[in-house]
Amino acid sequence: MRISELDYHLPKDLIAQRPAEPRDSSRLMVVDAKNGKIEHRTFRDLPEYLHPGDAVVLNETRVLPARLFARKPTGGEVELLFLRDTGNGWEVLARPGRRLQEGMTLSANGRPLELARRLGEGKWLVRAENVPRLLEERGHMPLPPYIRPTPEAERSYQTVYARRPGSAAAPTAGFHFTRRTLEEVERAGAELVRVTLHVGTGTFLPVRTEKIEEHRMHAEYYSVPEAAAASIERAERVVAVGTTVARTLESWAQSGEREGETEIYIYPGYRWRAVDALITNFHLPRSTLLAMVMSFAGVELIREAYRVAVEERYRFYSFGDAMLLLGGGRSLP
Repeated sequence: MRISELDYHLPKDLIAQRPAEPRDSSRLMVVDAKNGKIEHRTFRDLPEYLHPGDAVVLNETRVLPARLFARKPTGGEVELLFLRDTGNGWEVLARPGRRLQEGMTLSANGRPLELARRLGEGKWLVRAENVPRLLEERGHMPLPPYIRPTPEAERSYQTVYARRPGSAAAPTAGFHFTRRTLEEVERAGAELVRVTLHVGTGTFLPVRTEKIEEHRMHAEYYSVPEAAAASIERAERVVAVGTTVARTLESWAQSGEREGETEIYIYPGYRWRAVDALITNFHLPRSTLLAMVMSFAGVELIREAYRVAVEERYRFYSFGDAMLLLGGGRSLP
């Protein structure tokens, strides 16, 4: 599949700069992968599409305020994005990085950060004391570049059920849930199940290879607790809330490991093993996320859904509206 097949036209004014208020008032496009039918609803209508025996799976990762500004010994400013704790230091994306050197010590609010090793692609292994506390005190939320950085946007960049700190980006399909919506999901007889995938920037990087199959994903940590695994295995239908949950469940189904690091890359032609329905946002052109959604529901149907979404002026990307894909994934023949 060529990269041009992941392209579509999007007017800039459809890129949402803030979430709907309340969040469950966002629009919901319901797409049936088996018959091609498209419906227009609101997110608070989601429970109408659920029934007893469903497992609605959430990613309870919590976004770290992972964007930190530091100073070089010369006084120049460096922007650091903390991606993950490797156990031997933090993997960090540094900009600008041309004049940085191994062994150099940066300073953030008087706290030293050692550039221990260059990892390539602008990344460094950084060592410092109590990084989570430093980020909580001085860090900023790692908003995507298409969202204007405001205090309101930073406050909004978290799901209501976020619990386990570790992500450098949010699982944005979860933004539409409110406490009320979660309660209504359970009243519909569906079970809420929680897993974790700590999102790195690699999930959102554009595909730059001419053939999408040649793109490589970055590793991300995932975990499926034993109780969650049992709930998913007995469910009649598995509803993944977001592409991060889909990656978690497919990684587990593929490897048999409930915890580990995944580089799974899902694009058209992939055989789904774990997910029957998918809640997701409207994704960037030329992205692995768009490739995954096309894999789940079919290339032509997703193209048509996106054409309709633009025509109907849905709001796109992280703070935008939602899509519920039914009858795709492993439910397709």
